[in-house]
Amino acid sequence: MSQWLPIIAPAWIAGVFIALLSAPLGCLVLWRRLAFFADTLAHGALFGIALAAWLGLPADLGMGLISLVVILAMTAVNDNRLPTDAVLAVLSATLLCFGLLTFTQLTQQQANVLGFLFGNLLDVDWSDLPKLACLSVIGLGVLCYIWQAQIKLATSEPLAQIAGISRVRQQLFFMGLLAGFCTVALQAVGSLLISGLLILPALIARLFAKSPTQMALFAIIFAQIGVSAGIWGSVWLDIQTGLAIVLVLALGFFAAFIISKLNQKNA
Repeated sequence: MSQWLPIIAPAWIAGVFIALLSAPLGCLVLWRRLAFFADTLAHGALFGIALAAWLGLPADLGMGLISLVVILAMTAVNDNRLPTDAVLAVLSATLLCFGLLTFTQLTQQQANVLGFLFGNLLDVDWSDLPKLACLSVIGLGVLCYIWQAQIKLATSEPLAQIAGISRVRQQLFFMGLLAGFCTVALQAVGSLLISGLLILPALIARLFAKSPTQMALFAIIFAQIGVSAGIWGSVWLDIQTGLAIVLVLALGFFAAFIISKLNQKNA
């Protein structure tokens, strides 16, 4: 174990930063029923990277532009005839297809497609950590700023609007924060598994928590356990890091669900 620590340590620290942001953000995604939107942004980030590689632009610029287009499109599309989850599913599949098509046909990144889809956190170097730490702190700051307003909107949108909370403004804040997280987490778990990193710790926490704050704290703990166990497990089993992290969290959810059901029967 000690001989692996210098290699794993940067990835482990990066995973800690990502989990600190993903857990409370996942709670908001769960409360506001926007899991499909997270998938759409993740697939948009993949397309943004592919587009940037094709045009010779920085990857962050490509991801930012596509995320902005997705946010503006979702803000503009408001048709009662079309269910929101169906529209998001269509956008998600379309962006994933465009991203894979651009990667495989228009760039020289074919060999890296698997990493973009499932993540490779072990590629993180010590030099990447300051930027990741700054982005995580900024994200947590924004999350703290909008936290109470988001909870009120999730609880009762009409009452939140009566209290003077702007639904559109808060929606843009939330979508922007979620887009930023997807760009940061893409290397950790890849485009296909970001929603798992977001939702699973929040789902586990929901089985045991009795308040929103407690749920967020529990989610942070479960996310840290999942990331740590997933990183070490990926090294021992020689599998993709993102797959290992999400599998650990998924197994944790099923175990927690069974335990909660047994507790209900015994109560």
